[in-house]
Amino acid sequence: MYPTVAEVLALPVLRQGRPHVVAGAAGLDAPVRWAHVAEVADIAPLLRGGELVLTTGVALPDDGPALARYVADLAGVGVAGVVVELVRHWSEKLPPALVEAADRHGVPLITLSRETRFVSVTEAVNGLIVDAQVDELRAAERVHETFTALTIAGAEPGDILREVARLTEHPVVLETLSHEVLAYDTAGADPGELLPGWPSRSRPVQVGERTGFHAGAGWLITVVGARGHDWGRLVLVCGDPPPHRHVVVAERAASALAVHRLVAKDTDSLERQAHRAILTELLANPVPPAELTARASALGVPLTGRLLVGVAVRPRITATAKSAQSTPVLLRELAEATALAARRAKVSALVATDDTQVRALIALSPEAGVDAVLRRLATDVHEARSGAPAVVAVGTTGSGPAEARRTLVEAAQVAAAALAENAERVVHRLDDVRLRGLLHLLAGDERITAFAARELGPLLSRDAAQGSRLVQALRHYCEHGGNKSAAAAAAHTSRTAYYQQLARIEQVLGVRLEDPESMLSLYVALLAHDIREAGDHTSG
Repeated sequence: MYPTVAEVLALPVLRQGRPHVVAGAAGLDAPVRWAHVAEVADIAPLLRGGELVLTTGVALPDDGPALARYVADLAGVGVAGVVVELVRHWSEKLPPALVEAADRHGVPLITLSRETRFVSVTEAVNGLIVDAQVDELRAAERVHETFTALTIAGAEPGDILREVARLTEHPVVLETLSHEVLAYDTAGADPGELLPGWPSRSRPVQVGERTGFHAGAGWLITVVGARGHDWGRLVLVCGDPPPHRHVVVAERAASALAVHRLVAKDTDSLERQAHRAILTELLANPVPPAELTARASALGVPLTGRLLVGVAVRPRITATAKSAQSTPVLLRELAEATALAARRAKVSALVATDDTQVRALIALSPEAGVDAVLRRLATDVHEARSGAPAVVAVGTTGSGPAEARRTLVEAAQVAAAALAENAERVVHRLDDVRLRGLLHLLAGDERITAFAARELGPLLSRDAAQGSRLVQALRHYCEHGGNKSAAAAAAHTSRTAYYQQLARIEQVLGVRLEDPESMLSLYVALLAHDIREAGDHTSG
């Protein structure tokens, strides 16, 4: 907001006096809050700091100790500099004691070799300061208008942080009060330099007020929250003390973020959104880039040097549960229960929802007992959601970021297979779902789809054309291992009628059901068909 001593010396009214810096050149970047004419030696008690003192020196002493005290007193109140006109008291040069004291205290000391109208100097300098203040107020007004528009438009946190970075040209980070990164904008910088070690770097940086600058870290920090509930911090990584307009930007952005959280209370939390973004990218990138692992670490979930286990939690949604609670709400509650279970198990985890399930990636130390941790986590989830049963499935353990995608995909496929099986286990694994699990792993393979179509195509067409239920009859037969009596009972059909259905199936398909290979092939085809149908239904 204020011009520096160097900028003031560049004004025409001072340049006419031929200014010459004789001491304290390192302080020329100091801001000038006001220009003040002072012809008395004991002026320091009347100053507030930041003044550029103008004097002819007529009232200043000539002895060295008194001049040293004069400079020390001015430095003590924080003056920006001292300008001495070499006309009335000292005509050629300043006393060495004055120059030495100014150098010692870092106070810029400037001489003017020509007579200068100080009133013109104060008018020019103070006019420059007032103009700067007006510009600052206008800039602050534009900031208010910008963030008001973003708030009204319901802008997402990423949009808000992008505007902060644009207005300040500095990186900005939104973190939780436990110092996990929720969102950020690097302002064009390298995320690999901004994010590594963020929680440990951020934890000791405290400012003791809602908005403040921490000189040691070079961070401008403002607390984010509303209605007495603070939930995060907005950090502007600026290095040097920020101008007032940057403080305004940070505070208005914090207000917009707080309002967004209040308005968006029916959607996923910012933490879940941040976790979802990383999980989505891990699933899309078989070899995660370094920036992605840095982002995960900034969320408190290190991926390198850890054992990684994918977890999928799917609710068993009955008609009653569906009518009582919508699926998105149920999944959000299930996600929070999973995140809480991970915290109770004292493990770090990325947890987020998608359309049908909760996905999680658990990061464990190499010494951890994986089975014990997973069992405890799953037990906590089941207990927390006892009124809404769920399947908890896990993938095989990986040993680094490159294996994150595999274990996440496996967990989702095991969960889908376990849900179809209706088996009750605390934790479902690949070896629990057996053939159905294998087919879920291969569900995207067109060869499996083609196989099911070849095996069952004529039967599906017959049912569709005539309204028969031959596919269902075949299902009962396979599920009961070829026991016709048990299959007929399960189908709630008389034996005679059921045997007729089986004869018709053999006729349509041209096979003998009593042949073990035929029954096995048809059962595999039925499972593959069911998985494909379930996937199409979910996608729709």
